[in-house]
Formats: sequence, C-alpha cells, structure tokens
Amino acid sequence: MVADLDVARAFYREVLGWRFRSSSLDDQFLVAISDGEPVAGLAARRPGLTTASVWTPYFAVRNADATAARIHERGATVAVGPMTVGDGRVGLAADRDGATFGFWEGHTLAWSPGEGRAPTRLDLQTHDVFDAAVFYGEVLGWATEQDIDIDYRNDHVLVKLRGRVILSLRGGGVQTSPLAHLRPRWLVNFAVPDVERAVSAGMRVGGSRPQPSTTTWTAKGFTRTLQDPDGGLFTLAHH
Repeated sequence: MVADLDVARAFYREVLGWRFRSSSLDDQFLVAISDGEPVAGLAARRPGLTTASVWTPYFAVRNADATAARIHERGATVAVGPMTVGDGRVGLAADRDGATFGFWEGHTLAWSPGEGRAPTRLDLQTHDVFDAAVFYGEVLGWATEQDIDIDYRNDHVLVKLRGRVILSLRGGGVQTSPLAHLRPRWLVNFAVPDVERAVSAGMRVGGSRPQPSTTTWTAKGFTRTLQDPDGGLFTLAHH
C-alpha cells in the first residue's frame, strides 16, 4: 500500500527491473511482472490513511474463515476480513507480537518463495521466536503439511519446503522501538544480480537506508535493507 502509485512504480522498476500491468480489481492496484510472471502487488492507499507503506506477505490457506477463527483463538488480531475479492477470500491480520500478515483462499500461483522470480525468502523479525513458530504453525497448518519441515535452531527457526528454506523466524523485534525497522515485522527479501547496484539505484530514485543501517550475512553473501520513497522496508540479496 503506497501513497503514490507512479512514484512506487518508477522506484521498483529501477531497483528490481519490474514492469507493471493493471489488475482486474481497479485502476489503483498494479501487478508487478518479472520475466513474464506476477511477483507482487502495489495498491494506492485510501485517502486519510497516513501510515507508511509496508510489504505484507499473503499466505495461501484452504479456508479463510477457519484461518481467521484460529487467529482469534490464539490471541492475535484479524484487522480486515475475511472478505471476498475477485474469485477469492482475503484477510489481513497481526500476530501476537504485532507483525502484519495476510491470508488468501483461492487461486494461487505455481511458485513459492525462492522459486522463479518470486521473492527469495520471507523473514519474520519477532520478540519471541519459538512462540511465533508455534503460532504460525498452528494457524497455517505447517505441522500437517508433508512437504514442510520446521528446523529449530538455538536462536531462530527455519521453515523448509521440500528441503529448501522459504521462511526464517528470528529475534530482534522490539515492540516499543520508535524505529519501524526494529519493531516486529515480516521482511520480504528480493534477489538481484548486484546488491550494491540495486541499492545505489534505489537511492537515486528516492529510496533511503534505515538508520542504524543493517547488513546481514547469509550462505550466498550479504543482504541489505532498503526503504522505498514511502517508507516501505524490504531486503535485497544476491541472486
């Protein structure tokens, strides 16, 4: 959700090489395209909403109403929905630590994180890693999915789909922090051929680096955190 679709479109086209097409919903919702595949959505914020833009992951579920009930039962919040959108049902929620996520019942794309041009990974920054793992495992049914494995480490949890890491849950979220990038949140990680070039391109077209700046090392190199012109946080990693 962004304040200015034209500004956001120009920014992400320069940083990630995306092209855009209109959606079937309305002219205030754009679908981002990479190598011919849809990878993300940008929507104009409704007038009167002053919050900064936030990248929100949406998880596919079999039954949106049952998912909403599980969220309520576990002490979290369903902020929007479930409601009918197009041919599906969608809801927006916040977990017990305040991190926002969505859930979707309906047609889904053929890929998951780390496949094709999809975001390479989703990272949850939270206060209590193991509490979050139990919450999402119960709400999204990870334990009953044969292809999903949960790997509990000393200080973080990895969620694997057929042996490939698609989600990580890590500590460091501080609910009382005045800095948005330190509060509990989901971070979407996008892969690029050259991280430094993408960061430099983003800075040229109105992006910024959060302070204090964060750099995280992974098995494939480092990731950098960047903010779009509307304040939306995301991370970049080497493809």
